[in-house]
Amino acid sequence: MSKAQVPGLTNAGLGVVTASARDLYKSIINSGGRVSPGSVAAHCGEPLQELVDIGLLISDVNDPQVLVAVDPQQLADGLSASWQRSALELMTRAASVSSDLHDLTLVYGGRISTRQDGGNIEHVSGKTEINRRLSKFMDQAAQEVLSAQPGGGARSFSPAAAIALDVDMLRRGVARRTIYQPSTRYSAPAREYVAAMTKEGGEVRTLGEPFTRLIVIDSSIAIIPFDNDNERAAIVMDEAVVAYLVDSFEICWERAIPFPGSNEVPPEVVSLLRQNIIRMLLQGVGHRVIARNLGLSERTLARHIAELREEYDAETLFQLGWKLAQGHRTMPLFDSEGPQD
Repeated sequence: MSKAQVPGLTNAGLGVVTASARDLYKSIINSGGRVSPGSVAAHCGEPLQELVDIGLLISDVNDPQVLVAVDPQQLADGLSASWQRSALELMTRAASVSSDLHDLTLVYGGRISTRQDGGNIEHVSGKTEINRRLSKFMDQAAQEVLSAQPGGGARSFSPAAAIALDVDMLRRGVARRTIYQPSTRYSAPAREYVAAMTKEGGEVRTLGEPFTRLIVIDSSIAIIPFDNDNERAAIVMDEAVVAYLVDSFEICWERAIPFPGSNEVPPEVVSLLRQNIIRMLLQGVGHRVIARNLGLSERTLARHIAELREEYDAETLFQLGWKLAQGHRTMPLFDSEGPQD
């Protein structure tokens, strides 16, 4: 029911007349409680109509051309009862609308379900259970496994075991593409793993920008974390969602730089890593957070910062920050070998 359908409810609000209408009503009362519409319409048309709409002025029974004032308290009692009835009606309709439309909801839901081609999303808790499910999916992989692994080359099992598992998968004809952060290039165990993978036909690249952890098996199952500690993961089997995640991986893959597992670090990788360190230093980010964000050990980050201080001839971190902010000189590059974990 709209406001126009509720008696006494006007655009002025819930039974509250405007100041100009109040003044007009008081003037009419002071003049005897009667008024001819024609005598005030030219100057008080809207307030007059407002008083008529709410019921404070009504036509005289004996002379319809004259409006007479109504007792506000009497009007208030009548409007209150009317509005309470209207409110009760609306509440009754609100309570029953869901059940009234239930049969139509079932029809609509059946129509939607017949058009869905995807699958479900399952939440799994605990690293042990996540790794168990992941190993099962890996063993069943038949076409390709895509991995985006921020945090460098740190793995939950030994490099030898990782190499054995992934080499076996590659030799079964399953393609393997992995994206790491650039810091992986400075980790000897990670380089060993990557060299073994690329020798067997796997492809590895590094991306010097933020990306999230992701594993996709055969473009049909995706595993993504949904907490910072990787203690909970979502196993996604919905076709549309998995396709979206694959597209996201491909975008990152195109921007990433190939990593064959060698000691040599491309200049563009080194330059971008240093830019990220400088950016976070200037933002006041703590060393531990910088190391975690870039997938570096704190020892390796300390070496990077020491080299920056030497290159910028800064005795303290404060001096280094000031010179970096001033753009004292162009950014130096690490040597091709880079610091080793």
